Amino acid sequence: MYIEFITEYWYLFATLFVIILLLSFDQGARGVGGSKLVTPTQLPQLQSRGNVVIVDVNEADKFKHGHISHAINLPFGRFGDSIGKLKKHKNKSIVLTCDTGTNSRKAVAILKNNEFSDIYVLSGGLAAWRKDNLPLVKS
Repeated sequence: MYIEFITEYWYLFATLFVIILLLSFDQGARGVGGSKLVTPTQLPQLQSRGNVVIVDVNEADKFKHGHISHAINLPFGRFGDSIGKLKKHKNKSIVLTCDTGTNSRKAVAILKNNEFSDIYVLSGGLAAWRKDNLPLVKS
């Protein structure tokens, strides 16, 4: 009886499988190694609540060409060695950003290993920030 139903309506089961698969990918994209994703349009709202530190993990030359206002620059190449600069912000939300989000995702593990708990990654990085025409500071 069940086999007849499944063979008759195979396309329903295929659709169900695809939906389950897409939902599992969506859950994986929501967080990166215990962090949360924040979109460029959500970040100013998060900042307005206060108690947020933005950490740009781009190299210093890229940081000078454009970064989010009040961001701290801790280049990814030396991020593990620079983590001491963030210790005083352990009880704050940390938002990691870089050009595309790749190095930010890698930096999450370093923060987790140093007992930081409220970690966000800017979804799409500064490329998404620029795409949404949000302001950057040059120094």
